Amino acid sequence: MVESSSLSDQFLIAMPALDDPNFSKTVTYLCDHNEEGAMGLVINRPLDLDIRELFSHLQITNIQQDTGYIPIYQGGPVQTDRGFVLHREIGEWEASIVVNDDIAITMSQDIITSIAEGTGPKDFLIALGYAGWGAGQLEDELAANAWLNGPADSSIIFDTPIEQRWTASAHHLGIELENISSDIGHA
Repeated sequence: MVESSSLSDQFLIAMPALDDPNFSKTVTYLCDHNEEGAMGLVINRPLDLDIRELFSHLQITNIQQDTGYIPIYQGGPVQTDRGFVLHREIGEWEASIVVNDDIAITMSQDIITSIAEGTGPKDFLIALGYAGWGAGQLEDELAANAWLNGPADSSIIFDTPIEQRWTASAHHLGIELENISSDIGHA
């Protein structure tokens, strides 16, 4: 795949007709896309789990920051027992992949500990699992009109209320999802 055709740092926005229960009305932030496949995190599917429960589960007790209620997300259907932290402020964590100049994804517990201690990134989204596609699979789904894609906006990831992210990401591309028909017609 040619570098310029990478969809890394883009949103995948589920089309209204996409009825896959894992992805219906979701926005996925693509963290990596190359000739071997793609990997991203769903950014608008919170679980019934919050960060304080995660700290407890990971036995993190040196909690210096009052986090309040911060949801943990279902990042996708692959490896749902594994945690991923999408964050704005690159930092230096043990297992990070830099996506762009401002955003990285980290898969090591040191960032969770830093968040608890108040020394982690200010803007973050923690997810269990990820969305993954094999070589050519995402391109096939795009050709079948399962997804809209376009440049991501970090303010949608970190600042927009969860329930508005699907429509806000489409608006960012100049598209009104409510105007897209799922009917197929013939002339």
